[in-house]
Amino acid sequence: MAQVLEFKLPDLGEGLTEAEIVRWLVEVGDVVAIDQPVVEVETAKAMVEVPCPYGGVVTARFGEEGTELPVGAPLLTVAVGAPEGASGPAASPPSSSSPSSSGKGSGSGAESSGGSGNVLVGYGTGAPAARRRRIRPDRLDRAVAEAPVSGAPVVEAQVVEAPVAEVLVAEAPVSDGPVPVVSPLVRRLARQHDIDLRRLAGSGPDGLILRADVDRAIRTAEETAAATARAAQASARPRAKPSTPSVSVAAAPNGVAAAAGAERIPLRGVRGAVADKLSRSRTEIPDATCWVDADATELMAVRAAMNAATGPSAGPKVSVLALLARICTAALARFPELNATVDTEAREIVRLPGVHLGFAAQTERGLVVPVVRDAHTRNVESIGAEIARLTELARTGKLSPAQLTGGTFTLNNYGVFGVDGSTPIINHPEAAMLGVGRIMPKPWVYQGELAVRQVVQLSLTFDHRVCDGGTAGGFLRYVADCVEQPAVLLRTL
Repeated sequence: MAQVLEFKLPDLGEGLTEAEIVRWLVEVGDVVAIDQPVVEVETAKAMVEVPCPYGGVVTARFGEEGTELPVGAPLLTVAVGAPEGASGPAASPPSSSSPSSSGKGSGSGAESSGGSGNVLVGYGTGAPAARRRRIRPDRLDRAVAEAPVSGAPVVEAQVVEAPVAEVLVAEAPVSDGPVPVVSPLVRRLARQHDIDLRRLAGSGPDGLILRADVDRAIRTAEETAAATARAAQASARPRAKPSTPSVSVAAAPNGVAAAAGAERIPLRGVRGAVADKLSRSRTEIPDATCWVDADATELMAVRAAMNAATGPSAGPKVSVLALLARICTAALARFPELNATVDTEAREIVRLPGVHLGFAAQTERGLVVPVVRDAHTRNVESIGAEIARLTELARTGKLSPAQLTGGTFTLNNYGVFGVDGSTPIINHPEAAMLGVGRIMPKPWVYQGELAVRQVVQLSLTFDHRVCDGGTAGGFLRYVADCVEQPAVLLRTL
């Protein structure tokens, strides 16, 4: 006899409270193995494949692709056991010799029913996924009808064709379901648009208010405001022969006029996370920027010599970004004030012992900042190899949340976009960011004569709370000196 187990969206870590369903990897009726990825979700920081801790037959899916679910909301239900006529390891009942249940006389529900027992399911155990198989509907229905529910009652749901707002909830209360409160992101969205959450009826499990509910309320408010504006405009218009036709403008929230046919793009996922972080940086950090032009001719010559080396001196190709990253770690060793953060509640500057260097990378999903851990302990080759590895993960959307957080200083090479200078926004809660423009031939006075040299503009944006201009200027000047005379770095090697 099978048991129906409910798998909920797990806590993916790093303070994430919700995720958007990007792609389902299984269908209702498929047989899944323990820790087989069943859905691909996008959080505010990364794209993650979520494996299911149970092995059995998928009986229901909750939510369509594009639906945003809070942590703890049901994802799917799985009939664990042996339905009549089903065969194969994934559908067979767990035996005493099963790896997941051996030596577990009375374990948790996941262990006793063939689950992996993982607490953080977001990354799984890496076990090979079983081949997808489909159970005949009549056998599936019979297995589910006979299956007792393990633990709390399972929320009944229509098959995936129904949108999440139309999920049918069983009459029996769900004691351990999601608490009927909205996530912080939804609260902020409602507050920004003056939406009273007490007046909303949530469409989520147990009346949980989802982002879709708030979006729907915002659209309703916009339509009401637009109708009111049109009515007021019509009543105020004099009863005379109309003059030249006017284009109707719909009123939008926050007093912003939106022309007819304007496109509205929700700020969510990576774009929403970037917007929130940059807004917070501009709001909290009193930043200042200084910049300097530097002659990078010698740095480019050193790089060319490194990459042209043969024999025992040969090694992996060295990128300009790797050289600049190594220069940054050397500069931070001399000016540790900039490798810091500000604890606003304690009113303290926290100087950090290690350098975790972030670098800005533009991807199809938006701007991300992967972090090179312990960059202060790495040489140029090690930093370059890690940058290359993280860049490839960023391009394929496989960066984990842990690889996108924890940075202490950021290097932003906006020169790849063909621009010379910028005043970058600090990556909150860090205290500084170094910006690098394009390196290009320019006239330059070299050894008393006018010559064509490879020139780059360097800019440093820093938190004025952690240091004064003298420290920031000293840091930037040291970086420029290393760019112009790479031999300066020999002192720290």
